[in-house]
Amino acid sequence: MVSVDVEGGPPPERAAGALNPRLPDEITVTAAAEAPADFHARHSARSRSYRYRLFTRATPSPFETRRSWWMPRPVDEDALSAAAAAIVGEHDFRAFTPTQTQHEVFVRTVDRAEWTRRGDHLDFEITANSYLRHMVRSIVGTMLEAPETIARLLDGSPRSEAGATAPPWGLYLVSVAYDQPE
Repeated sequence: MVSVDVEGGPPPERAAGALNPRLPDEITVTAAAEAPADFHARHSARSRSYRYRLFTRATPSPFETRRSWWMPRPVDEDALSAAAAAIVGEHDFRAFTPTQTQHEVFVRTVDRAEWTRRGDHLDFEITANSYLRHMVRSIVGTMLEAPETIARLLDGSPRSEAGATAPPWGLYLVSVAYDQPE
């Protein structure tokens, strides 16, 4: 979802066809519509859902390179599930963002957090009202290092007490939810 203020140009029903030839191959407009004047694609979002993918097979795959984090060692899926359950609710996630930050408020509300096994993949899925910089990756890295520490880190603990930040590959934005217009 993207929002732009424009004057002139084609009507919304023809905007996708007009924009796509001018965009890089990695970007495609699938639909366009006029939005309320106060709509903003980022600030109007009610929640966002992310998925972080671990590739857990003992041997690597060239098809998973830079698409998931290869984790060849066994992981304690029960401990990961318990850690995920602990982050649901309203907490101070200061431990899961870089110390040097522009954020002034570190409290976020997590609606859903769980690990799901899909064959050779173990996926962490999280839905929250908003996120801090590197929050999901820092949570995943900490869960893999020391899942038992997650609950005590949710009280505004410093970043130095949490684990390493997981690499960027493996993190996907799954969906963004908005309030339905009346």
